[in-house]
Amino acid sequence: MNQILVTKKLYVTPELKRKKKVYKFEFFLSVFFVCILVSACIYAEYDRNKSEEVSQEILANLDIPEDTNVTDDNVLVVVLDDNPKQNINNAKIETTPNGYQYKTIATINIPKINVKYPVIDGLTDSVEETEDLLKISPTKFWGSDPNKIGNFCIVGHNYRNTRFFSKVPTLENGDKIELTDLSGKTLQYVIYNKYEVEPTDVSCTTQRTGGKKEVTLITCTDDSKHRVVVKAREVK
Repeated sequence: MNQILVTKKLYVTPELKRKKKVYKFEFFLSVFFVCILVSACIYAEYDRNKSEEVSQEILANLDIPEDTNVTDDNVLVVVLDDNPKQNINNAKIETTPNGYQYKTIATINIPKINVKYPVIDGLTDSVEETEDLLKISPTKFWGSDPNKIGNFCIVGHNYRNTRFFSKVPTLENGDKIELTDLSGKTLQYVIYNKYEVEPTDVSCTTQRTGGKKEVTLITCTDDSKHRVVVKAREVK
């Protein structure tokens, strides 16, 4: 018996044409958005690298007297004079590309996570100013002057890499923080607490330290939903 092969003819209907155009448009739109996303990521990484360069340049050009303190892993010896030469009001005023002015008031060093940055402080403490300064370096958020009695609060970005305060969430109780003020005095602080709070919770900035010198580091969690707070107290 002869077999007859029958093929169905595909009729291109107006509806099929419309769907084809829609699929084609959606494909090109997806490609466009992927390109935009990749470009944004590349620019963000470039911007972070530029911020790191600016911060390290500030650190390299900072004129701080040689430290008169002698420290090792277990001992801290300080002079009795309580920073008579430190004068933050006379610190050099710099200006960001967006027109915000700031001063460099200290340097922070955290050996465990290989972090060393200048700590800067804006002149107005406005939200917009702080957001701009955070792109440059860790910034004073609230509190006393560096190495003074009270709670010196520093905020820094978590870029989820090795820059700025990205590794601060990995710190643990017992880790050390070194803070150098404009007089050249370096004091060591030991971490005694770490916790997370809501972004609106600023209770960690309290100045009730019982007459002690403290440092508080603040940054975002990796998902940016909460804030990581690291509390440290001066080594005696």
